[in-house]
This record gives sequence, C-alpha cells and structure tokens, in this order.
Amino acid sequence: MVLGALVLGAEAALAQKPTPGVTGTEIKIGQSAPFSGPASAYGQISTAEADYFKMINDQGGINGRKIRLIAQDDGYSPPKTIEVVRRLIEEEQVAILFQTIGTAPNAAIRRYVNQKKVPDIWLGSGASMFVSDSKAYPWSIPFQPSYRLEGQMYAKYILEKKPDSKVAILYQNDDLGRDYVAGLKDGLGGKFATMVVKVLSYEVTDPTIDSQIVELQSSGANVLVDASTPKFAAMAIRKVADMDWHPLHIIDSNGALVKPALESAGFDKSAGVVTAAYLKDPTDPQWADDPGMKDFQAWRAKYAPESDPANPVWAYGYTMAQALVVVLKQAGNDLSRANILKAATHLPDTTKLPLVLPGIAISTSPTDYRPMKSMRLAQFDGKRYHLLPE
Repeated sequence: MVLGALVLGAEAALAQKPTPGVTGTEIKIGQSAPFSGPASAYGQISTAEADYFKMINDQGGINGRKIRLIAQDDGYSPPKTIEVVRRLIEEEQVAILFQTIGTAPNAAIRRYVNQKKVPDIWLGSGASMFVSDSKAYPWSIPFQPSYRLEGQMYAKYILEKKPDSKVAILYQNDDLGRDYVAGLKDGLGGKFATMVVKVLSYEVTDPTIDSQIVELQSSGANVLVDASTPKFAAMAIRKVADMDWHPLHIIDSNGALVKPALESAGFDKSAGVVTAAYLKDPTDPQWADDPGMKDFQAWRAKYAPESDPANPVWAYGYTMAQALVVVLKQAGNDLSRANILKAATHLPDTTKLPLVLPGIAISTSPTDYRPMKSMRLAQFDGKRYHLLPE
C-alpha cells in the first residue's frame, strides 16, 4: 500500500508539472523577428506587440499574470532563426512562441517546434504550407489569410477588369512568392498559359531587381503582379516609373505597405497600386469615429508614441497581440502548452478583433487552421488606400 501511494503521488506530481515559462505572476513568450536584414521593416511588428503587452500588463495582465515577451533578432535568415528559437525554448524556457515572423524562417523552425510540442501561436506568414500541413505540424498556427487565397483574388480582379491583358509576374523566390504564383494559376485557370507572358523571380539577397523589371517590361505586359516584400516592392515601383511603364501594378499585401515601401518609392510613383487588405487603415478618415480605431489611437498615444499610423505594421502588431490575448483568456488558468494550443484552435465564429475590416470572419478549429477567411482589394490614390467595391 505504501508503494502504491508513492506511485500515485509520483503520477500526480508529473501531472501537475508546471509549464515552462509560466508562474503565478508571469507568462513568458518568445519570438524571432527581423530587427535587421532584408526584411527589417517587419521588426516594428514586434515593437508594436511589446507595446500592446505593456498596456495589458498595466491593466493587471491575464488572470493576474503579466506577459513577458522575449524577442530576438534573426535577421530574416532561416539558420539564424533556428538558433534563436532553440535558445528561446531551451535556455529562456518560454511557455510558447508567438508571431515568429517570415515564411522562410517559419518553414525552417516548424519541425523542431513541433518535436518540442511548443505552440507557435499566430506565426507571421500567410504561406499555404502552414495551413495545408496542419496535421503534420499541429503546434504551428498561422493567422493572416493565405497568400494563395490572395493570389486567387488578384487573378479574379484581372479577369474582371482586364480580361484581354498580358500579365508579367515578379516573385520572391521562396514559399511566399511561389504561393502567390500558385494562387494566380488557380484563379486564371486555363488562361494562365495564354495571359501570362513572363514570370521572373529574385532572391532576398539580390542588391537590385532592375534587370528583372526591364525584362518584364520588354515582354509587352500591361499588368504587373509583384509578389514581394517592402524593400523590393519599392525598387519595383521606382524602376517601373523611371522606365515610363504604366502597367496595372498589383503588389501583394506584404510588399505594398504605405511605409516604408510606397513612401520610399515615392507616393506619386505609387499611385494606382492595387493590393489586398484585412485591417482598417488608421489614416483613412472613414474610420475616425470607429470605436476600435479610437482605442488604437489612444494606445498609440500612451504606449507607442514612436509609432506611425501610416505604417501598417503597427496596426498589424496591435491586432496580433490582441489575438494572442484572446487565446490566453480563453485558456483560463490552465496555461499548459496543450491547453493554449486547444484555445488557439477553438476560436468561435463570434471572435471579433476591432481593427479587422467588416465582413471578414474569424474562427478556427482543429481541422481549420485559417483564422481569417478573406480580404478586401484596395487601390492607392497617391495619398492613401481606398477599398475597391466588392
């Protein structure tokens, strides 16, 4: 009987083993982010998220626990991301990962993360691989709409507005860029082979994409679809304008940021750019009296005075941090990794995030790792984006 009691006691102790990074007063979360390198424009996403958690902590945290974000620079380099994430999990002993940024970095770490059974909540990529492989990698959960879906939307728009056009495609040579090409193929269907006259790629290490733009222009295309990140989107806009080429220029939602991409290229040169969006634009007067936008602006004033409302990474980071808070609240006092994963994969269809555009549904399930189901097309007028009619 004594031996039996000892065994039962040992089992109970194992069952109650605390989650790494979780104490009675704190939950420690880890993040890899590109504070340097070719995608350093996205580093401010992490800054926005940290600033949002400051507000939550000042309000008492989540069920009495403060959120401690440990964000480390990976330079948008997959080998470095692996180093950073190993350090966060094994040395820093974070409870979960949050918003690990970038398609290639996330592809590099997901096998390790899933072997360790550490939730990577709202990873920062819309690549379809993170949705289609959810059974093989259940601990890695994206949030934003898939790039393939976005590519399908652009194809539909081209067929509606320019059905007889000649299309040129420039894409970043990784899973991000290839997803957009796949979406265009899905959407154009049998017309892809006849409408698309040239497809070229670039590497994130390339110093310039001028030669690709020259070759695409010489193809005779009057539509340019640009699947890129901000640095290269700005290069493309400038070169297109300098060549006096005037195609319908579609840029993916990653690359089409007003700041830094369009501002860097020149707002006059960026007029007419079409992209897709799922968040309200803080610079758009139509949202001035929106309650969610008022809360965002109040947060900016108090917790993120360095933020620029015209740079959408701030609204994005704010929203992703809000989405994590939803998960942690839903997990309640059981902050085991398994229960946090369960909370993230059981968002009800009543879930609302104040800066998400009206009509865009949010929900998850163990068989649906696509929290955000759709987007809206928008066009830049030289000052701001305007939503196009649905």
